[in-house]
Parts: sequence; C-alpha cells; structure tokens
Amino acid sequence: MTTLDDIRAAIIADPDNAWAREAGYEPLFVAHPDARIVVIGQAPGRRAQESGLAWNDASGVRLREWLGIDEATFRTPSLVSIMPMDFYYPGKAAHGDLPPRRGFAERWHPPLLAQMPRIGLTLLVGEYAQRHYLGAAGTLTRRVRSFREHLPGVVPLVHPSPLNFRWQARNPWFEAELLPVLRERVAEVLGSGAATLG
Repeated sequence: MTTLDDIRAAIIADPDNAWAREAGYEPLFVAHPDARIVVIGQAPGRRAQESGLAWNDASGVRLREWLGIDEATFRTPSLVSIMPMDFYYPGKAAHGDLPPRRGFAERWHPPLLAQMPRIGLTLLVGEYAQRHYLGAAGTLTRRVRSFREHLPGVVPLVHPSPLNFRWQARNPWFEAELLPVLRERVAEVLGSGAATLG
C-alpha cells in the first residue's frame, strides 16, 4: 500500500468490513498528503455514516468553534484530516453507540499517517483515541487537564457533544486555559492556508 487511494481500496476490500460494503457504507475518513492537522475521534455516528460527512452535527459545530476555524477550513483535506478510531458506524448499544472495533486503528492508522508527513498537530478527541495514543493511565479529565505535557504536537480533548455541558461546567479551566492554547496552536500549524475565527 503506497498511496492513500491504495489504502482506501484495501480498507473497503478487507473481509472484516464486508458488512459495511454490503450496506453501501464508505470508510469515513479524510486524508491528504499535505494535511497539517489530524482529528482522531471515536467512530462515525449513523448520521455521519449515511451522509458521508464526519462531524456534520452540533458536535462538529462546537469542535470548529474550539479550534477557531470556519467550516470551509475544516473541510479542506490539505489542511485538516479526519481519522477516527473506526471508519464505520459501529451500531447502537444500550446507551449510545457501540465503541470502535478493537484492532481497527492499530491496523489502519499507521499506513495512513505514513502518507501524511506534514501533520503538525494531532487532536485526540475522547476516551478511545486518548487511551490508544496516550495510554490508559488516569481519567479522561486528568489527561485533558495535562494537555501541556503533550504540546506542541498533541492536544487531548473531551468530546464536543452538547451533552458534555456538565463536564465543562465542572471544569472551567478547559475554556479558560486549554482553548486559547489550542486556537493559537491551530493558527500556527495552519499558517496562512486557513481562515481562523475571531
């Protein structure tokens, strides 16, 4: 697998993804060799999978606000790549969606990242991405609170779902301390190639 197109074709052809292929689902990720930022989240929701557009909901709006960029910038593959822990909607659980499949990111993230050598900032959104890339030690809150330990290349984030408003209310440092640093770092990495807000 030497190109992003080769990797995409291999993901689609993988027998483990036959169920998704039969359902007409495309693997939902965005990758480009010139990308500067990669957003690593959980897995697509049903709406994202069916529309073929990741972060196309209220969580996506909030994420872009946190980053300080407009939607056009966020949707420019040569600036921002989107690479969740699983590229397919995993289905419903008793409460919310099922988790990303084990082993998926281990198999497909390395070849994709190898094709994106200009990544300057990795955003780890939520528990699954953080546990995979930062290890299992501590709680999500502790990992996000310790964001300075991972700068300049990585910023761990809580999921931007509106349902997390209670977490944000309990952790005012997130907006006061982390978000200004995040926006500054995003602007630095994207440089003149992006439209930043505010």
